Amino acid sequence: MSHSWQKALVSESSSIKEALKIIDSEALRVALAVSPDRKLLGVITDGDIRRALLRGLSLEESVSKVMNTSPIIAFNHATKDELVTLMEKHQVLSVPLVSEEGVVTGLETLHSALSKKRYQNPIFIMAGGFGTRLKPLTDNCPKPMLKVGDKPILETVIKSFIKAGFSNFYISTHYMPEQIHGHFKDGEDLGVSITYVHEDKPLGTGGALGLLPGSMPKDLPLIMINGDVLTNVNFERLLKFHEDNNADATMCVREYDYQIPYGVINGEGNKITSMVEKPVHRFFINAGIYVLSPQVINSVAKNEKIDMPSLLEKHMNERQNVLMFPIHEYWLDIGRMDDFNRAQTDILNLGL
Repeated sequence: MSHSWQKALVSESSSIKEALKIIDSEALRVALAVSPDRKLLGVITDGDIRRALLRGLSLEESVSKVMNTSPIIAFNHATKDELVTLMEKHQVLSVPLVSEEGVVTGLETLHSALSKKRYQNPIFIMAGGFGTRLKPLTDNCPKPMLKVGDKPILETVIKSFIKAGFSNFYISTHYMPEQIHGHFKDGEDLGVSITYVHEDKPLGTGGALGLLPGSMPKDLPLIMINGDVLTNVNFERLLKFHEDNNADATMCVREYDYQIPYGVINGEGNKITSMVEKPVHRFFINAGIYVLSPQVINSVAKNEKIDMPSLLEKHMNERQNVLMFPIHEYWLDIGRMDDFNRAQTDILNLGL
C-alpha cells in the first residue's frame, strides 16, 4: 500500500485545480474526495478532468462535478492477489481501500512503474524553422538549439520523451542543421536512436512526414511535436488515449481565454436584450503536439508541401476520426522573445 495515500485526499468542495495538483505531483494518479469523517465520496482521475474540460467546465469548479461517485473499491482486508486481480479486471491503476463503514484506510496501486514500459513508437520533432520572431538570437543559431536553462530547448524536449520510455527519434531540419547534427549526433550519448530528415525547402508543418524513411516502424502511431514546445504533458497517457479510441489522429489542445475589454451589448432592433461586462470567451488552441496513425503518415507524399491543419482536415472529411486531447499540464510555445524569457524562469520549477 502507498505510504503517501493521505496526500491524495481532498474535500468535496475542493476545486478541480487543487485535485490536479495532487494528480500531477503525486505518483498515485488519483485524488480521493472524502467527507469530514473521511468516508469516500468519489474518485477523481486525469481522464475525469479532461472530459470535464471538453464539456466546458472551469478548473475553479468543485471536484463534486467531475468525480466518479461509484468507483472500484476494495475492503482493507483484501489480499494482494485479490487486489491485483481486481485492478486488472477493471483496468485501473489504483483502488481505494475502505473499512466496512466506508472510511478510507489506504490506496493500493498497481506498480507498473517498477517494470518501466518501453515504447517503440517513433517520436518526430519539427526543428527546421527559422525562428524569425526571436531574432537576433536566431541569426546564428536555430531556435530549437537556443538554451533554456543550461541546455538547448531541443535537448529538454528529447529528454522528456526519454523519461517517459521513448527512444526512437526522428528530427526534421532545415535552418542551420549542422548545429543540431553536431550536438546530438546519432543519439548514442543519450542512449537513444536519432535519425534526421532534411527539408531542402520548407514543406509546411506537415510536409516533413513525407520524408520519413521506409525503415521506420510501419504499424505504430507516431508522436509529432514542434521542437520549440516546452511541456510536461504525460506522453504515455496521450498515446494510450489515441490507441484506446482507435483514432486516425489526435491533436493536443490547450484552453485559451480571451477577454473582450468592453461591455458587450445584445439587442433586437433598437432594444437592448442583454449586457455583459467584459465577457471572457474560451477556445481550444492547437498545442503543436500530435499522435498520428500510419495511414495519416503514409498519406503525405515525398516533398509535398502541406500544413498540419490541412492534413488533418483531409482525414476528418474522410472518416471523422480526428480527436482532441486537452492538456492542463504546463505548456509553452517559445515563439516570441517574451516566451523565451518566461521559459528561463519556468524551467527552474518544471523538473524537465
